[in-house]
Amino acid sequence: MDAEPSAATYLGLDLSTQQLKAVVVDCDLAVLHETSVQFDNDLPEFRTYGGVIQSKEEPHVVAVPSLMWVKALDMILDKLRVCGVDFSKVAAISGCAQQHGTVYWSKGSRGRLQRLDPIKFLHEQFATSFSVTHSPVWMDSSTSKECSVLEEIVGGPHKLAEITGSRAYERFSGPQIAKIARTKPETYCNTERISLVSNFLASLFLGDYAPIDWSDGSGMNLLNIRTKDWDDMLLETCASGLREKLGKSVSSCSNIGPISPYFVERFGFNEECRIIMFTGDNPSSLVGMRLKQGDIACSLGTSDTLFLWLNEPKTTTDGHILCNPVDDQAYMALLCFKNGSLTRERIRNETAQGCWRIFDELLESTPRGNFGNFALYFDTQEILPFVIGDYRYNKANDEISRYSSKEVEVRALVEGQFVAKRAHAEDFGFVIGPNTRIIATGGASVNKAILQVLADVFNSPVYVLEAANSAMMGAAYRAKHGLLRDKCNFDEIIRCLPELTLVCQPYDDAEFIYKPMTTRYRKIMDQILKKRSEQKHM
Repeated sequence: MDAEPSAATYLGLDLSTQQLKAVVVDCDLAVLHETSVQFDNDLPEFRTYGGVIQSKEEPHVVAVPSLMWVKALDMILDKLRVCGVDFSKVAAISGCAQQHGTVYWSKGSRGRLQRLDPIKFLHEQFATSFSVTHSPVWMDSSTSKECSVLEEIVGGPHKLAEITGSRAYERFSGPQIAKIARTKPETYCNTERISLVSNFLASLFLGDYAPIDWSDGSGMNLLNIRTKDWDDMLLETCASGLREKLGKSVSSCSNIGPISPYFVERFGFNEECRIIMFTGDNPSSLVGMRLKQGDIACSLGTSDTLFLWLNEPKTTTDGHILCNPVDDQAYMALLCFKNGSLTRERIRNETAQGCWRIFDELLESTPRGNFGNFALYFDTQEILPFVIGDYRYNKANDEISRYSSKEVEVRALVEGQFVAKRAHAEDFGFVIGPNTRIIATGGASVNKAILQVLADVFNSPVYVLEAANSAMMGAAYRAKHGLLRDKCNFDEIIRCLPELTLVCQPYDDAEFIYKPMTTRYRKIMDQILKKRSEQKHM
């Protein structure tokens, strides 16, 4: 590039459910410009609510007009130009998008991508480019039939998870494609290429069909996560000729080509600006949270989510294994727990007059291990494990209906939540090592008393991430890494970023207390699931 490396900038995009966000960072990854386009407010003509369209007749069907995403890109680039972004300095672009959505390009679209007219907006040129005008997205849950077929063909959910990293999920792309091929065979036939939302966005920048990356491709129930290639039996089960329509899959770090001449002529990008593979928002968050081998990220929100860096995953039908977005030999796991902050708020309201300060005082007034009391609270049907209800145990391991004190209740809640997370992380193959760090983010990551329990349960220091929008920042970091990966590894790329903030260290007796509690959790959970199974068959 003409621009000196020190003057180079990097563009990262995040196409999430409700908005398209963009960030420009300098060569030290410091934020220079940031902007967004809100779908409901900024693009009212598409009539989305919460970024999607939900069918009244079929409430399980949730989709998005594919053209809305194209128009959002038109708008965000104009917004960045108005902000004063010098596009000629952008050395590389990468991005991420909501996982599991699918875009269906009609025949002739590749030629259109290759011959864009810089005088016109993108959305004018792609108005008739989609054989399915509304892209099914991750909120769609209308593919139960297709999921059953996929699991059956390979020999059950465990076998499918062994191949693809997950059992069949209704929101995943494979079942979605199968449903369209089954219910709209003519439409499927007229489809030239099927993209995920991430490589759809990359295709616009590339001026050609971008491949699907391994990390986002792992969320389809179609990619063999070990061979990194499509599984022919699963492809054939979903639809005929699907390999050709998906194209090849490539490393998430791939430098896939120069920017389309359209953007050079219309916006003044340098013709040597490179497009780095786009990926899913979850893998991009792992990058934005700067996870390294041996780390865990813990997002403490409405749902609690664990991101794990794994070298060799174990097969389990709960949670998801994806290919790692920055290390082609590694994996990442994603574990979601529905009963997060809302459950913590319920117990806070019952025990601490709705006040976090009192809640923290109660938590800190009880010893680690809670006198042998242990509890699990599931306000809504949990994913991991598949259980609902409150379960309280005393030190003799008898199930009881209530605790005699509020402080015991508070500690039982927090310890129970984190012990469950540790047990499930270990079941996925995660091993807590001497260099393990916990990186906390989300709502409850501001609460030091809660984070201290997290540090103790995992026997590891807890750090917090100051930056919001980890998926978008991850896209910007990946743009630089993808461009320079032959010269330096990812750790060297992010070395210029400020250190994460250390908040808590575990106490010396933490492992002595919580390792046995993790074993106890597994036994209790076996009992609960066995009891539920017996009640079901009575």
